[in-house]
Amino acid sequence: MKKVFKGLVIAAVVTMSAGVCLTAAADTAKLDQLLEQVKKSRTAEGKINQQREQEFLSDRADKQALLNRAKAEFAAEEARGKSLTQQFADNEGKLAAKEAELIAAQGTLGEMFGIVRGAATETIGSIATSNISAQYKGREELLKKLSEAKEIPEIKELEELWIALQTEMTESAKVAKFEGNVVGLDGNGATASVTRIGAFNLISDIGYLVFNADTQEMQPLVKQPESYIVADAIAFKDAAPGTLMPVYIDPTGGNLLRLKTQEATLEEQFHQGGTVGYVITVLLGIGLLIGLLRFLALTAAASGVNAQLKNLSNPSDKNALGRILKVYHDNKNVDVENLELKLDEAIMRETPAIEKGIGILKLIAAVGPLLGLLGTVVGMIGAFQVITLHGTGDPKIMAGQISMALVTTVQGLLCALPLLFIHSMLQTKSNSILHVLDEQSAGIIAAHAEKEKA
Repeated sequence: MKKVFKGLVIAAVVTMSAGVCLTAAADTAKLDQLLEQVKKSRTAEGKINQQREQEFLSDRADKQALLNRAKAEFAAEEARGKSLTQQFADNEGKLAAKEAELIAAQGTLGEMFGIVRGAATETIGSIATSNISAQYKGREELLKKLSEAKEIPEIKELEELWIALQTEMTESAKVAKFEGNVVGLDGNGATASVTRIGAFNLISDIGYLVFNADTQEMQPLVKQPESYIVADAIAFKDAAPGTLMPVYIDPTGGNLLRLKTQEATLEEQFHQGGTVGYVITVLLGIGLLIGLLRFLALTAAASGVNAQLKNLSNPSDKNALGRILKVYHDNKNVDVENLELKLDEAIMRETPAIEKGIGILKLIAAVGPLLGLLGTVVGMIGAFQVITLHGTGDPKIMAGQISMALVTTVQGLLCALPLLFIHSMLQTKSNSILHVLDEQSAGIIAAHAEKEKA
């Protein structure tokens, strides 16, 4: 068995040795191939590196040439800059010399040039915004050219300046009519007949116009003046030539009319009073109504009393004096003291009806100014609150509250003043009626007392 086992081991060893030899032979062939490939690659890379080196050397030579060229150009430009600087300095000297020569050659013309430029500059604004430019447009172009000119104007330009100034002076003394485009408040334009009163105003069928210098167009006022002013202006426009007609003019050329459009109307001022103003107005209406009713009633009562005075023997129940006389006729047989008491009672019955409503008028006349004071206090409180929030930089922010403070005071006074006069008048009428009743009552008592003594 041992021999057999040794034989098997020997055979296995021989087999493995043969396999290793075969494997080693195969690996050696691959290594040879790899070595050959490495050699070829090194040869190729060497050629590439040589080619790259040649290209680098070539580029280096080109870059050096460019650098040399740039340095040469820089030196040339630097030299040119120095030359130009010197030339500029020389030119500055020449310009200064030429300007001195020009000033010397101008003599007194230089002063005239300054005067012309100053006159043109000062006149541009007035002519551009003048109402005369609504009829004669484009007059400011020459003035702008003269004001910006840097050389002495020519004779023709001086004549044009003269004509422009003369036209303004001449036309400012004329009333002229012309056709022009009027742009309405809706933005639509239409040709209309316009009357120009010097340089003061423009008038059309709708009232006063203003000239917009920016758009070179005529526009109606946002809010026309009072109706009687506009009526006179339209009547003046439609009047025949040579007819003397009164007309209101704006000496500022329309500025006052523009400012007047910003004024609050009576209606707007009334609404500025707010709730307090409305209450005062209601009280005034109630007071006027009471005053009217009491005036009619007292007038009727006084008329009845006056009619009864003419017929004392026939008393009527339709007036206060007649009712008192009837009391006397019903109590002729009583003594003087009882008759006096009955007549006093009759007068006291008539007094409330005669004095009815007069006390309420006095109360309303007293409450009106107090409500106005209340509105003033409320408005001032609002004004101070606005000042606290926004400061005092913009007065328009406080204007609403201050308007309320002032308007309510005016409304309270306007409520009190007429009611006080009405109260005084009604008090006088009622006192006169009561005086007649007292007078007649005293006369009746005196006559009755004489009869008793007789």
